[in-house]
Amino acid sequence: MTVNSQIRHDWTIEEVEQLFAQPFNDLLFEAQQIHRENFNPNHVQISTLLSIKTGACPEDCNYCPQSVRYETEVKAEPLMAVDTVVEQAGLAKEQGATRFCMGAAWRSPKDRDLDQVIKMVQGVKALGMETCLTLGMLSPDQSKKLSDAGLDYYNHNLDTSEEYYKKIITTRKFEMRMDTLKNVQDSGINVCSGGIVGMGESQRDRGGMLMALANLEKHPGSVPINALVQVKGTPLHGIDKLDELDFVRTIAVARIMMPQSMVRLSAGRNEMSEAVQAMCFLAGANSIFYGEKLLTTSNPDENKDMALFKKLGIEPMPARH
Repeated sequence: MTVNSQIRHDWTIEEVEQLFAQPFNDLLFEAQQIHRENFNPNHVQISTLLSIKTGACPEDCNYCPQSVRYETEVKAEPLMAVDTVVEQAGLAKEQGATRFCMGAAWRSPKDRDLDQVIKMVQGVKALGMETCLTLGMLSPDQSKKLSDAGLDYYNHNLDTSEEYYKKIITTRKFEMRMDTLKNVQDSGINVCSGGIVGMGESQRDRGGMLMALANLEKHPGSVPINALVQVKGTPLHGIDKLDELDFVRTIAVARIMMPQSMVRLSAGRNEMSEAVQAMCFLAGANSIFYGEKLLTTSNPDENKDMALFKKLGIEPMPARH
């Protein structure tokens, strides 16, 4: 099999569907070859995510327990104090995390809130960690402010394909997501953008989401692939779960299409067996979220992750300076 790991920005949906249609072993073999050309196959980057402002979000994302529109067990909490956030980042660093991600349940941040978040970014960077934020939509001016503050990554997931998007969210359009990614990239901040699978979408939709990311002017630095965590009270609670092998396929196709991006095994890991997680690493995943909480849903604790790493001969990726 000839493997082509050149960086491309001109994928067609037909080409992406051909990748998904490969026999499973062939797909994983191709993805692993490309992975080895670009990364140490036994290194996985560790990120920790903290919800710095929880709940009461005005958006209607069908998967999200933080939406003010749904009756869930998530309690609204105001923006955290800067010192508390920096202290949490220090604990994450001690546990082996090299990137600290901070998430706030906003449609888009107000300028006064952004000033407080910038202090958090500066405090976390002073610890020697990479910083990442997810705050909703950003204007060009807000993106520049965050860039000037030294922010390393901005997370803004596409969630799904453009075609399926309106079935998941009606309070904003897919193009608005793309506009924020452009604003962030134009300001010089690395983009972290992926999506959620298992929301009732087709395989073509999963391919469409990856195609939109791979055809950006610059590939995202990180591509989180989330398996839907069903939360009682949200519209997607109770839908059929995605087949685990289809999830692994999505990881492999992401690796092939974006050879030099970090592909992050993200939400939903708590429900995956060690064998499925091992297949995801074989398929090209080389980043995880670490710690017991992923915003408002559970995540495997650090000891379980380290035990799995030991079984697989995987080591945490060293911090990049």
